[in-house]
Amino acid sequence: MVTDQLRALVRRYPVVRFATRQIRVRLPRRLGGLDPARVPPWSRDLTVVLPRLDSDTCPTGPDSITLRLPGDLTVPRRLAASGLSRHEPDSLACFLAMLDHAPPGAVLDVGAGVGVYAILAAARTDRSVFAFEPTPEIASAARAVAGSGGLGFAVVELALSNHNGTAHLRRARHDDMCNTVVHATRADLAHVPVAVTTLAHWSEGASVLPSVVKVDTAGTEPDVVAGGLEVLRRHRSWMLVKVRPDRGVEERLMALLDPLDYTWYPVSGPPPYEAREEIAGRASPAWERMWMFTPGPVPEGFWRSVGAWRRALDACAPEARRGGRGA
Repeated sequence: MVTDQLRALVRRYPVVRFATRQIRVRLPRRLGGLDPARVPPWSRDLTVVLPRLDSDTCPTGPDSITLRLPGDLTVPRRLAASGLSRHEPDSLACFLAMLDHAPPGAVLDVGAGVGVYAILAAARTDRSVFAFEPTPEIASAARAVAGSGGLGFAVVELALSNHNGTAHLRRARHDDMCNTVVHATRADLAHVPVAVTTLAHWSEGASVLPSVVKVDTAGTEPDVVAGGLEVLRRHRSWMLVKVRPDRGVEERLMALLDPLDYTWYPVSGPPPYEAREEIAGRASPAWERMWMFTPGPVPEGFWRSVGAWRRALDACAPEARRGGRGA
């Protein structure tokens, strides 16, 4: 128990985590020492190249943004290594096409992390964009991202679920992308209390009409959808939802969405994607597993838009790999 609490302390506070690693790099490997080459820096500077369509006649937003983010967060590390070209590219292409074809309204990035989807929505549309992230240090990083490149999306430090009040956020041991809201009975260093609300309650209070909603909350996606059913009935929002298999998520989502008469598309590989009668199977690679839910069959030209954005994302490797510019 003491060991678990110490590990939770290290995971919770970045300064403790960094100091612990600096001590461990000086220890022999047999005593728990770390390879200095594999220890992340305190902060990470990176330039993220953003996709743009060749046919853009009215360009919106920057071609790239330069960020300084905590060095040990998962997404900045991946973006520094591979750029957007290998960060959920099928899902990002589908998301960008949704922004092109969905009716007017706001964009919600639920479970935003540092805000990759919010970045693209803010950079390539004039829509209002809201990034929901309950983990305090990650929400702080998302606010730093929102202030870069004139993006200006709003960061909402809340968890969306199926009730209003508070809940406990469980920090994942090895991947901060897997932090999730749980029904814990007590708070400790691994479970911290966070504010929780429903999508319907927040939407009404903020006077926001969501048109596109992306949800990736490490297993609680059905709770988010359940808390937003009234919004989906009234506004027919387009949704991009991560569906982790074998956790009962598929069955719960089908029970919620079936009465709304949505069309269900697995997001995987080259478009077009075939609509499915059920949400099941490992339709996407392990790092994506996204499904698109639309209030009817997608309009003509949608799949061409997905393909065009996918090709644009292929060019979004780090600048150092695009001809040697930068480090």
